[in-house]
Amino acid sequence: MFCVYGTLPAGLSDLPAGAVQVSPGVPGAARLEDFNPGSLSAAVVAAPPGVVERRYTLAQALRALKPGAQLTALAPKDKGGSRLRKELEAFGCAVVDTPRRHHRICHTVRPPTPAGLDAAIEAGGPQIAERLGLWSQPGVFSWDRPDPGSLLLISALPALAGCGADLGCGVGLLAGAVLALPNVSHLDLVDVDRRAVEAARRNLDDPRADVHWADARGAPNLSDLDFVVMNPPFHHGGLEDKDLGQAFIHRSHQILRKGGVLWLVANRHLPYEGVLGALFGKVTLKREEAGFKIYEARK
Repeated sequence: MFCVYGTLPAGLSDLPAGAVQVSPGVPGAARLEDFNPGSLSAAVVAAPPGVVERRYTLAQALRALKPGAQLTALAPKDKGGSRLRKELEAFGCAVVDTPRRHHRICHTVRPPTPAGLDAAIEAGGPQIAERLGLWSQPGVFSWDRPDPGSLLLISALPALAGCGADLGCGVGLLAGAVLALPNVSHLDLVDVDRRAVEAARRNLDDPRADVHWADARGAPNLSDLDFVVMNPPFHHGGLEDKDLGQAFIHRSHQILRKGGVLWLVANRHLPYEGVLGALFGKVTLKREEAGFKIYEARK
């Protein structure tokens, strides 16, 4: 079996038909962690930019590959690519390193006895993040500390009631505050990152919460909600993408009932006022401080 981790830039690596996607950022993908040791015939990894996350992913791929099976790992030079060769060599791999289109592409095979896999997997696996006080995992947004925008939104929330959703829920920091409100009857949490979803399920032991591994811009099938809360993402592939947050706003409008309310926190520079004003009947800037804006938008 051949597996691929992440989205590969066009023309940088060939994939056979039937390659199995294993990225946690692709809803419905297989879990690389679930493959038996020595069960994969080849793998291609679009290596993540974070050091701990990247070493975890490479170690999981090497664990799952058969001895002698080929591993190709690639990344932009300024986002971990320059370190790939040394990281693979530290696992005991012999590496051929090729530069191409601002990427480093490393070709290797799984050695008979890789070194250091267990330590890398433990460091990058699910864990209680001390500063966050919640289950999390390297690679998840703000994985080891509370995001200041979410904390500001939590401090501004009114006494929400009824059924709602948290779009882009992460590990459940904001959702935990919402579920602490006594008149909230149900909360759907949605995130595109499987690791965040798994952490949120561990963090929120509450029958009112349903957590979905899905792209919040189109799924799951939610409607007629009383409220939506969100700290929407605005980066894609390491680059700022204002359209992403605006798509979250459009989705929140679609799933709210008439009279339902959106509570949104965003970085001050993001241009969300136009789309909020075009969609919602009443938009109020509730707070602006520490580089963030908080909006209440009523449908």
